[in-house]
Amino acid sequence: MSATAQKIDVSIVIPMLNEEESIGELSRQIIEVMTRINKSFEIIFIDDGSTDASPAAAKALHEKDSRIKLIEFRKNYGKAAALAAGFKMAAGDIVVTMDADLQDDPNEIPNLLQKLDEGYDLVSGWKKVRHDPFIKTQTSKVYNYFTSLFSGIRLHDFNCGLKAYRAEVVKTMSVYGELHRYLPVIAHRNGYRVTEIPVTHHPRKYGESKYGVARFTRGAFDLLTISFLTRYKKRPLHLFGSWGLISTFFGLVVLLYLAVQKIVYGQHLSNRPLLFLGLLMVIIGVQFFSIGLLGEMITESRSESDNYLVKHYIGWE
Repeated sequence: MSATAQKIDVSIVIPMLNEEESIGELSRQIIEVMTRINKSFEIIFIDDGSTDASPAAAKALHEKDSRIKLIEFRKNYGKAAALAAGFKMAAGDIVVTMDADLQDDPNEIPNLLQKLDEGYDLVSGWKKVRHDPFIKTQTSKVYNYFTSLFSGIRLHDFNCGLKAYRAEVVKTMSVYGELHRYLPVIAHRNGYRVTEIPVTHHPRKYGESKYGVARFTRGAFDLLTISFLTRYKKRPLHLFGSWGLISTFFGLVVLLYLAVQKIVYGQHLSNRPLLFLGLLMVIIGVQFFSIGLLGEMITESRSESDNYLVKHYIGWE
């Protein structure tokens, strides 16, 4: 199984989950746009365990147009795994991602490509005017603020599904868990030039949003993960060693104080809670050092994005 030998300018990667009503119209709009700008392209749908007729709809589209392809998962693995699978199979010089629910506008693709031509490696969409539920828009503002704060890259909308990448960017990114929210951060960490442009955002036309409150909680944990990976992936001892040094230092200070109390003043220490606190701090400090040293020996970890089970690849000979 290999990608087609024909040169492809743009690969459009679209994760989908129960979007059977949308993908036909979305495909038609994409084909119209790409034909207008005279770019060779492929559309890669990744079915993330849909329970409706989304896979069948995508297969029908492929039978009519071989440029439309499908990766079908055996079960739901999440958007990050879907993007990772699409990135792996994409053959285009440029990779564009978008959601399958028709809220992202294919007419923005030429604007994304034009911005890439200015020398950027990743252009992210900014849903400046959003058509989403109130709770989603407000939590998104909080999420984007803290992501900018901790990541060191200033964007208004990290999680916009509409993005354009140079192929080398997606081929060097490890995407797993819920880290699809932080693709601009990962690219920035890898040394690529990242920017954003305002894009049109439409109200949802079919189906229901997959957003839930639990996603905000998971996003907070993933922010800690990406902050750690951004700053300390190659030097974990700098983080754990610092905390270990602080804990050990204060533990030794406490033990030294108690030693003076015992030797100089003859006080009994067996009933002093401070003794146990000092010992605990030293032990915790040693553990932090140990974790840091282990982290130094594990500089690369196997990406979970390769663990999904693909049921079908349709469109690759």
